Formats: sequence, C-alpha cells, structure tokens
Amino acid sequence: MSSIEHSMATDQEKQSRPPKSSSAFTSAAVTFPEGGRAGWLTVLGSALILFSTFGVSLSFGVLEDHYTVRSFALYMNASLTSDVSWIGSMQLFLDFSLGLPAGKLFDDGHYRLLMISGTIIYLFSFFMLSICEPNQYYQVFLSQGVGMGIGMGLLFVPAVSLPSHYFKAKRSLVMGMAFAGSALGGVVFPIILNHLINGPVGFHWGIRTVAFITAILLVIGNLLTKPRLPTKKERAPEDNAAMKLILKDFPYWLSVWGACLILWGLFFPYFYLQLYAVLHGVDKGVAFYAITVLNAATVVGRLVPNLLADVYGALNVAIPMTTVSGGLVFAMLHLKSVWSLFVFAAFYGFFSGAFMSLLTAIMSSFAFSVNEIGSRIGIAMFLSSIPLLTGAPLQGALLHPPDYTWWRGVTFSGVVQLTGVALLVVSRSMVARRKGTWRV
Repeated sequence: MSSIEHSMATDQEKQSRPPKSSSAFTSAAVTFPEGGRAGWLTVLGSALILFSTFGVSLSFGVLEDHYTVRSFALYMNASLTSDVSWIGSMQLFLDFSLGLPAGKLFDDGHYRLLMISGTIIYLFSFFMLSICEPNQYYQVFLSQGVGMGIGMGLLFVPAVSLPSHYFKAKRSLVMGMAFAGSALGGVVFPIILNHLINGPVGFHWGIRTVAFITAILLVIGNLLTKPRLPTKKERAPEDNAAMKLILKDFPYWLSVWGACLILWGLFFPYFYLQLYAVLHGVDKGVAFYAITVLNAATVVGRLVPNLLADVYGALNVAIPMTTVSGGLVFAMLHLKSVWSLFVFAAFYGFFSGAFMSLLTAIMSSFAFSVNEIGSRIGIAMFLSSIPLLTGAPLQGALLHPPDYTWWRGVTFSGVVQLTGVALLVVSRSMVARRKGTWRV
C-alpha cells in the first residue's frame, strides 16, 4: 500500500471511531440498560408527549377543510387555500426549526427545562386558539401557527431523543415506538375534532376539549420521562466537541439534504386528502375519516420499519420505503371511489410514516457518541423546517383554487420525494464504505 493510500485509510478509520476521553463519563464508558422500568416508562412518556403535540399537528387536514370549505369566510377572512396552509406550515416550521437549540440544550442536560417551558407555551397557545374570534386570521395564525409551534419545537427533539439514553441495540425500535405516539394522535384527534367542531359543540368548545385532553396527557408524559446520562458539566471536554465532528461528516449532510427534499413533498396528502375527497363528491361524513385512516396506517409504519432498522440499518430500510411513498403519491390523481380513497390513505400512511419515524434513527446512526444524538437530530430538524414551512403553501398555490389543478401539487410532491431518496442512496453508499459494512 502506498503512503497516500495508508494516510487515506487512517483518516477514514479515525472518522469511523468516536473521540477518545479519559473521563469516567466518556461516551465509550456509557452503558445502556436496554430497558428496565425507568426505560420503558420513558418510552411511554415520550409517546404521550408526541401523541399530544405532533399528533395534533397531523390532524391539520381536518382544520384545513373546516377553514377552507365550512367557515373560511367566517374565521379566516382570506381568499386562498395557501393562506390557510401557512398556519399548519408555520406550526411545523417552528416545531422542526427549534429542534436545533432544543437538541443542543438536551445534549447539555437541560431536558426538564425544555419540557416545562414547552408544555406551558403549547397549552397556553392551544387554549388561546379556542377563543379566537371570527374574521381574525392573525389570531388563529399566532395561536395555532406560532404559539403551538414554539411549544412543540421545545418538546419534540427531547421527547424523541430521550429513549436513546436507555437503549442502544433497540434504539431504532424505541424511537419508532415513541414516534408511534404521534401517529396514534393523528388517528384519534381527527375523529374528535371532526365530530366536535362540525357538530353541536362547535369550533370553540371543540378546540377547548382537545386542549384539556392534551393538558392531562402532557402532565403524565412529563412525570414518566426521566433523563439518566450526565450533563455537560459532568462530562470531559472531549465529549462536548461533537459539533466539529458533525460539520465534517459529509455523508450525514447528504442525508440531511435528502430528508429536506423528502419532507418538502411528504405532507401533501396529509394536508389536502380530505379536501380532495370532499371536492370530488365523497360524502362529507365519510371523507372525515380519510385523515384518520392515513394516520392509523402510520402507526404500523412507525413500528415495523424501525424494528427492521435495528437489524438491517436505518438507511437500508428508509430508502425503499420512501421510494414507494414518492411513487405512490401519483396514485392520488386516480382516486375515483371511497374504496380507492381509503386504500390510498392506508398505503401512503404506512410508507410515508416509515420515513418520519426512521428520520431520527437515520440521524442518530451517524453519531459517534450518545452525547451528540440530540444535536444531530436537532440540526436535521432545523434545516427541514424550511421545506416544511414552504411545502404546503407552495402546493396550495400550485392547486390554483378555485380551479384545483391537482396534478401540479401531486407532481411536485412525488418528484421532490424521489430526488431526496437519490441523495439518501449516495449517502448510504459512502457510509457503507466508511464503516466497512452493508448494514447502515
């Protein structure tokens, strides 16, 4: 072997190893109980937190339909579907963009501070939404889009990352189990919201009822979860130098940019499927359940793929699942019956839900130390917030209401997802060579 080849091999080997440290708390010395009472209660608590926050955001398709078709003029005083989409998009934007500071604070040991502040902001904003007055778009935007988005942003990354303190061999699975909480919320809350806000209870008390439910569950989730690893002050300086490793990790950045493209188009059916069904003559009482079926399928999509990821690798599972998701979205143009609507919702929910759940496992798989998992997930969430902010409004504009040219939104959603998958394929190839194994 030449001296140049030997140098390249040595650099590559160094990149694939975690940094050394003599501290008693070094990442190499960290042990994982792989469960135990505290570990499984933490997974349950994290699932309840995500159920009550991200699960509610997955129900935005119900409010999209309500604001647009049923009481758009009354509550929004706006004229375009994309105007309403900005509310849901802003919520997702803040949820993901705040992942960067939240992930760093989590890695530094400030989990409880994030939980308490996030819960208070989220619940206050939720109850403020219930008192919004007619023809006041800014009130709905500030409470639902901005306030709830900030609260979710402080809660999301810590809740989904905390199970990694207790598990290593089953890390992808337990992250998927925590993420499945959001999918269950996406099943339950659309049914509740549809029946309450479109029934005798009305919008104000319908929102208020859901806010009370989430308040109880968030308190329980906070009580069940408990961090177990040392804080930044208790660790050696070498264990706190994660950012330098992250900035130089090119395969990681390829996966981040691929995830951004995928998320740019992934939520199109979540936001517009119920509206599509209503505008295509599906009975309103039946169309209500389209989002519920979509989110119900993601429950399975967030468990089975993560179970496989612990065996075959997160990228190896995410790539084929997301390829199907990107191709499947084109089938939305051919939904001619109630049967086809629910079949599409079930399949798309499963395959798209797989990527959402595997995203955190993918980003954590690049980590050299458990002390940088929150930061890696947070960076990915932060950068993904831009496509999440612009995706739904852009797709709403492409629909061009009141004509609703659906093929434009569908094509955009499918193409950007598949382009993102291509970047994941390149990243996977580079990581496999670096680690010397196909299991990545």
